[in-house]
Amino acid sequence: MQIDIFTLIPSAFDWMCERRPLAAVLGSGLDLRLFNYRETTPLSARQVDDEPYGGGAGMVLRVDVVAAAFDAVYGGIPERRVIALTPQGRQLDQPLVEELAAEESLTLLSARFEGFDERIIEHMSTDTVSIGPYVLSGGEIPAMALLDSIVRRLPGALGSEESGLIESFSEELDGGLEYPQFTRPAEFRGWKVPEILLSGNHARIESWRREQSRIRSAG
Repeated sequence: MQIDIFTLIPSAFDWMCERRPLAAVLGSGLDLRLFNYRETTPLSARQVDDEPYGGGAGMVLRVDVVAAAFDAVYGGIPERRVIALTPQGRQLDQPLVEELAAEESLTLLSARFEGFDERIIEHMSTDTVSIGPYVLSGGEIPAMALLDSIVRRLPGALGSEESGLIESFSEELDGGLEYPQFTRPAEFRGWKVPEILLSGNHARIESWRREQSRIRSAG
């Protein structure tokens, strides 16, 4: 799978490349490319944004800057899914993650401060995605969230292939929340692990976990 990210801060993604799940598939199952708008901007002094027409605070990422970046990398608007990270987009959820993880290639567009010139959304993007009903200073954190959620669905990204099968929002749990997890010690400060998990009866444990998942999801 190839994922291209256009951003003003490529270095923001460095730490992800050094750790699982991304590090496990980087260069094998994943071709990750980071592009800085400033490297291809047609404007002087590496300018990439401008004041909004009609007045108002903040700066807006220019459409000609994104077009120049696309020209340099793809020779024009690419024939693939281009996702702009913006609060007005479709809310990121696990069904969308599964949908995007099945793609052979994706392009993620990140902006900062006041966001994108609307023509980038209308004419140069196929999708808009939001990670929640709140405002951040830029699209790098949403891009990281989307990247991580997609990459962990790729073969070999997790330590065990089973790790991604039974977890919150998975089909195995009918899209619900994962059950409570415990590990050693069995008792700490009087806080005990549920006896059923120590029983060794895997059928009962499975039933208990399913019920806990339903309770959590209903709450």
